[in-house]
Amino acid sequence: MPPDRSSEERGAVSIRSIGTAVPPTVLEQPRVAELFSQQPGTSRLAQRLIASAFGASAIDRRHTVIPELDGEARPDPVFVDVAAGSILSPSTGTRNEVYVREVRPLLREAAEAAIAAASGLERGDITHVITVSCTGFMAPGPEYLLVRDLGLAPSTRRLHVGFMGCYGAFPALRAAVSTCVAEPDAVVLIVCVELCSLHLRTSEDPDTIVASSVFADGAAAAIVSARPAPAGETVLDVDRLDTTLTATGEAEMAWTIGDLGFEMVLSNAVPRILEEQIDEALRPLLEAGSSSPPEEGWAAIRHWAIHPGGRAILDRVQRALDLTDRQLAPSREILRSYGNMSSATVLFILQRILTGSENDPEPELDPAPDASDRVLAVAFGPGLTVESGLFTRRVVS
Repeated sequence: MPPDRSSEERGAVSIRSIGTAVPPTVLEQPRVAELFSQQPGTSRLAQRLIASAFGASAIDRRHTVIPELDGEARPDPVFVDVAAGSILSPSTGTRNEVYVREVRPLLREAAEAAIAAASGLERGDITHVITVSCTGFMAPGPEYLLVRDLGLAPSTRRLHVGFMGCYGAFPALRAAVSTCVAEPDAVVLIVCVELCSLHLRTSEDPDTIVASSVFADGAAAAIVSARPAPAGETVLDVDRLDTTLTATGEAEMAWTIGDLGFEMVLSNAVPRILEEQIDEALRPLLEAGSSSPPEEGWAAIRHWAIHPGGRAILDRVQRALDLTDRQLAPSREILRSYGNMSSATVLFILQRILTGSENDPEPELDPAPDASDRVLAVAFGPGLTVESGLFTRRVVS
């Protein structure tokens, strides 16, 4: 599906590069499921719920900043007493102390990866920094740390987007685009970093069990600018960003602060609500950006980056929009290999699409190197909120 106007004509704001980072400790899904199901006092019903949630997650492994979850005993355990086989219950303050300590290296690693991948740009070109996180708090914040750790100018303008959940990358991207429209020479660094595993807990509550089976840690960074990119570079032009609230579901996805960590509500009604309302929520993107016959519908969008809040969400959205397995492959692969990293996840998927490395079961359908393709990205969060974006993937001529 070709863009309605050339990117040069419209002075496109583009995602120039994306970099990612994950902590070294790997959570193998079967082993973590066993740990949760063997907690003292866990009822048979809860054990069945744990086996079902973890087994149906479509996740093989995740990453965490908690070394104790690797199964090796350590002195003075905080989160897991491996010797006793017990998941512990540290306070919210203790969990947040780990956030403050562990978030910094991930921020920097993802940012440096994005900078290294942005041809024609250097860290000295960065004029603005935007960070996103909903899994911890500190001041000075993550955006301050990045300016210091990357050696950016003290005058670099900063913004932190906090506690917005899995769709947080989109408000950050919207702010970056507005900045680049107002200041055409701006170069904006966005970094989403989430340490969801800090809030894992043992429970017999179905919502908590589901959350424990899918959430993980990771960081992703994007460089956004309206500056012309070098010839031959592949970019994602930002064509349109949109947001909407679903008609129902305000209580079905929520994120609150408790005494023993942040408490996630992820109702099993969420996939059904999204299936019923996703077409209407995304329709403005299709109608505003399409130059193809209306009957082509969603088939006109070649690449999809759907936030994998869970396997059921991907299944329901695929069915509602009649998408192919090929179109869902990047989202399913990120879910399988990394789990749900909240706001960082959609950038992991977009990175695969940007670099052409998506897990494609039909490689013969890949576009020619000089082709332009439409990309639709969407993420869901508390509310229910649906944030989405339409992009054009192109090779600069």
